[in-house]
Amino acid sequence: MRLANDSVRVRVPATTANLGPGYDSLGMALDMHDEISARAVVGKTHVRVSGQGEGQVAEGEDNLVVQALRVALEAAGAPQVGLELECVNTIPHGRGLGSSASAIVAGMALARAFLAEPEALDDKKILQLATELEGHPDNVAPAIFGGGTVSWLEGETAQAAPLQIADNLVCTCFIPGFRLSTAKARRVLPKMVPHADAAFQAGRAALLVRALAGREELLFAGTEERLHQDYREKVMPASVGLVRWLRAEGYPAVISGAGPTVLVLGTVSPGVRRQGRAGRWDVHELAVDREGVKIVGSASSHHS
Repeated sequence: MRLANDSVRVRVPATTANLGPGYDSLGMALDMHDEISARAVVGKTHVRVSGQGEGQVAEGEDNLVVQALRVALEAAGAPQVGLELECVNTIPHGRGLGSSASAIVAGMALARAFLAEPEALDDKKILQLATELEGHPDNVAPAIFGGGTVSWLEGETAQAAPLQIADNLVCTCFIPGFRLSTAKARRVLPKMVPHADAAFQAGRAALLVRALAGREELLFAGTEERLHQDYREKVMPASVGLVRWLRAEGYPAVISGAGPTVLVLGTVSPGVRRQGRAGRWDVHELAVDREGVKIVGSASSHHS
């Protein structure tokens, strides 16, 4: 498999997972993006990062985008090359907005853009490779496909299907200044939960699928959940407290992914936005990204 381009650029969205009751299965892409350019070079790999993660993420082979790109090139049987990457990042790291999934999907899309035969890295192949690298498909699926997705594993095979999302859905994100690792957020979850809670969760997840498709009046009930948010209060009390306050005000609020960002499926009043900002949360209204990762530029070369 040869490389047909030596300069490529992709755009990848942020994602939110769980959406309340859809734990480890439901996800949605949001209109906040990282844009990454890659150039094939002779010599050492170097990564320049501006925006989120600047001065904090690896600038060589250990960079997650580079690692994902190399995994994808290897899977396609393509040659490895030196790389110059430029990452312009707006997705905050460690906030529950899928930054690692977006980095992985971006790297694999860059690999696809390099190839003479990009179908060797189709969406299904990237879903599988990205899931193996990330560990679960709930963020990588919407980053690839855009919109809403339900994803699952059949054995070790990653699967995803699109969710119908109302055309007018806008989300409000309350993003804190502090970070929380997914591993830390997972460690506080119990190994067993009451059967009644599991049954409640299954019902609410099914209801949420219907609510997202255009039944706005069902979003509040459809975002109730019992399997993860309350258990995580000890590692993100401010976030869980904000969810409770917003829900008391009538908003369908949830923890985004493993947190600590709080997501409202809808808009909030100017007063609530002001109070959020006064509490030192960055408040963003974000549309649903309907495209997923996208190749936005490439230049030809003669690699063989």
